[in-house]
Amino acid sequence: MVMVQLSKDSLDNEEIIGFLKQNLEFKQFYQKILFQKVINQVAEERAITVTAEEIQSQANQQRHEKRLEKAADTLAWLADQMITSDDWEAGIREHLLAQKLAESLFAKDVEKYFIQNRLNFEQVSLYQIIVSYERLARELFYQIEEEEISFYHAAHLYDIDPRRREQCGYEGKLYRWGLKADFAAIVFGSNPGEILTPVKTDQGYHLILVEEFIQAELTPQRYQEILQKLFKDWLASELNYRLYNT
Repeated sequence: MVMVQLSKDSLDNEEIIGFLKQNLEFKQFYQKILFQKVINQVAEERAITVTAEEIQSQANQQRHEKRLEKAADTLAWLADQMITSDDWEAGIREHLLAQKLAESLFAKDVEKYFIQNRLNFEQVSLYQIIVSYERLARELFYQIEEEEISFYHAAHLYDIDPRRREQCGYEGKLYRWGLKADFAAIVFGSNPGEILTPVKTDQGYHLILVEEFIQAELTPQRYQEILQKLFKDWLASELNYRLYNT
């Protein structure tokens, strides 16, 4: 048996960079570093700062979420992550700075974006059965219509996907934008509780049952989703501009 002894200090920068390159992850991390440089520069231009009190508040929240009740628990967690308290606080600062910059740039645009794209934020609670053959799909459709078998039992027996079989056809709450346009039109054009005649896609033949439609609302969670999308799109555009104009 060959024993290889390692220590926390046994890796140098070249080994880390080499590993990232070999696993095709170097670009991803390199890009994140450049993004942070853009954030820092634009935040400085806009006089956006993060206070020590804000960092402490966020650190306390993270400790609570991770159930780090005692100082010793926090120190042990930091050691396990192989970082210092200064590293941790620097990471918190960068996160808060990005959030503040996003708010400064796009808070006023979130509601407008939501209104313009309201349809995309509609959801449907969807059940479906997907089978490989049209004949089987039509037989199941007629059996369900005649109440010879329930939709849910048919899904449990015949769906091609093991996960959906286990959940009796439940697909989940899906956004309109997550569905192909023609499929979305069929789904959102139906009535809750109605079983649709088989629909063919590249996955197979679908029997669709809509449980309910969920109207789009600008909830706090959705506000953050839109804010982050606008911010990430801007960040990518801003980085490209700076790279090709320097």
